Amino acid sequence: MSTATAKTGPNTWVQYGLGMLHGPSQIYFQQNVVTGLLILVAFVVADWRMGILAVIGATGGILGGRLIGFDLASVAAGMQSFCGTLVGAAVFAALGGDAWWSYVLAFVGGIATGLVTWLVTQLFAQTPLRSYDLPYTTAPFVIVAAVIALSTLQLAVDSPPTILTTDPVPAFLASLLTNVSQVVLVDSLLSGALILIGLFVANWRVGIAALLGSVVGSVTAVVMGEPQSEIANGLANYSGVLTAIALAVTFLRSSTWSWLYALPWIVVTAVVTLVMHRLGLETYTWPYILTTWAALIVAHHVGALKRT
Repeated sequence: MSTATAKTGPNTWVQYGLGMLHGPSQIYFQQNVVTGLLILVAFVVADWRMGILAVIGATGGILGGRLIGFDLASVAAGMQSFCGTLVGAAVFAALGGDAWWSYVLAFVGGIATGLVTWLVTQLFAQTPLRSYDLPYTTAPFVIVAAVIALSTLQLAVDSPPTILTTDPVPAFLASLLTNVSQVVLVDSLLSGALILIGLFVANWRVGIAALLGSVVGSVTAVVMGEPQSEIANGLANYSGVLTAIALAVTFLRSSTWSWLYALPWIVVTAVVTLVMHRLGLETYTWPYILTTWAALIVAHHVGALKRT
């Protein structure tokens, strides 16, 4: 981290603009403007208010990151706005977009991700965990979103699923796209398709990894007896999509070994998701976060696996 400068010129605003566009794509570990735009469109397809809240959350994330001292390069890469984007989406999922306080919470929550990002980064840098070089990933988002959810329980709105089916085949096929869209709290086949296209635009290996995580996760959910409605709506294993991308092509150098290594951890992610569901806990992306941290710690001791 470096200290934010007080000087603001044209180039600074360009960096902020790039941060707004790269933020959505960084949710899936990509730094690509087209991918970011397609993800923003996916939000709007679900509900235009969700798109606005995601942008407001991202704006708050950039402000929070700068206030805490993250440099412009980090902002431009989208590393200070992706968690804020998710916070905005989570606010919509929990509270809807009709009340003014939703927009305030999205902005304040986005700002808060800057501080939480710094705290998680320090935790990993100043403790024995530093030898594992663990990423903070979406941890700031889930922490801030949990605080918002717990403090606004009486304001929560119902969000009924959009895909209702008890037929296993349609449910499974739908999940291949909704697993992708539910990463950003969107329940939509079209949104899932748009995001998946964006991932292939960024890197074909990333798109394949997302599909791998979606397929393996849904198969695991079926085997474990998860309700068909949850499978169809992507709630049973959207975190597996992130786990697959993280381990196959992002935090580990892409190789035959990294792809094979990702497979059992996708299954573990699905199991963690099921356990959290059975305990009545809000999952967000916790299954992916916990599984990926564990996988990277184990990978540190496996010679065939190299960090990027």
